[in-house]
Amino acid sequence: MATRGIDFSSLSLVNALDLAVLIEEEAQERYEEFAAQMEQHRTPEAAAFFRLMAANEAKHGEELAARRRKLFGDAPRMATRAMIFDVEAPDYDAARAFMSPRQAMKAALASEVKAHAFFVAALPSIEDDGVRALFTELRDEETHHQNLVKAELAKLPPDSGLSDEDFVDEPAPQ
Repeated sequence: MATRGIDFSSLSLVNALDLAVLIEEEAQERYEEFAAQMEQHRTPEAAAFFRLMAANEAKHGEELAARRRKLFGDAPRMATRAMIFDVEAPDYDAARAFMSPRQAMKAALASEVKAHAFFVAALPSIEDDGVRALFTELRDEETHHQNLVKAELAKLPPDSGLSDEDFVDEPAPQ
C-alpha cells in the first residue's frame, strides 16, 4: 500500500471523497483482472468470486461518487490515481493458477484488512471534521467487509491440501 503527495492534515472533504472513489476504482479493476486470469486458468469458482468483489467495489465507488456530486457538483478533481497504489486492491501476486474459492476469499480478506489499516493510519493526521467522519465511516465499512468475507469463508470446505508447487511443471532439458 502506498500513497504519494497526500497531506492528510490538510485534506479537504472533496479531495477525501475523490481519494475514496479512486481507491474503490483501483480495487474494482484489480478484481476484474483477477477474474479474467482465473477464467484463463479455468478456475471458474475463484473467477466468480472476484467478479462479485469487483461488483461490490464498483457499487461502493458509485455511492461515494454520487455523494461527492451531491455535495460538490462538478468541482474539479485534485486527487489522481498516481497518489494511491494498492490501498484496497488485492496484491498482484495474490492470484494463482488453479486458485480455490477459499484462496480467492483469503486474498479478498487481506485486501479488506489492508484498506482498514490505511484508514486507521490516516485518521490521526486528519484535522477536518468532515474528512475524519468520512474516513471513520470507511474504516468501519472495511471492518464490516472483513466480517462478510469471513462469514463466506466459514461456509466453504477446507482446501484440498495441494499447494501451488503441486501444479508447477518440472524443468525439462532443452
